[in-house]
Amino acid sequence: MNVAWIAGLPLIAMAALLARVVARRGRTGMTILAGIGAVLMAGAVVLLVAALTARSAGAATGPAAVAAAKMAASAAPSAAGSNSAALLGAAIAVAASTIGAGIAVAYAGAAAMAAMSERPELFGRAMVIVGLAEGIAIYGLIIGIILIGKA
Repeated sequence: MNVAWIAGLPLIAMAALLARVVARRGRTGMTILAGIGAVLMAGAVVLLVAALTARSAGAATGPAAVAAAKMAASAAPSAAGSNSAALLGAAIAVAASTIGAGIAVAYAGAAAMAAMSERPELFGRAMVIVGLAEGIAIYGLIIGIILIGKA
């Protein structure tokens, strides 16, 4: 299973956000977006051509080399698949927990600041609640470290 496209999802989200911000500038923003798109498309074409024409530096020919390559190819997917799944799981665990912690800290922090503006003696309790919300990211990081250790 090829899951390399998942790595590009944050980049796509950031590009969509940037496009929305730049598009608010009107016609000049659209010109900027078109230029950026053209540069990215040219870069993608260059990378595609380089990937299609590249040869392995240690490529050998002959029956022995072909047999060795077939044996390595038959053994590689099982090991690579388990490693990539563990690394993908670690990335998802860290990313999701960090995003969740950010949302939790935003709401808890805003509520804590509002409560402290009325009653300053609530500082200790409010910081405990914000700290508990931040603990979500630490749990995700621990899970990510465990999964990377298994890869």
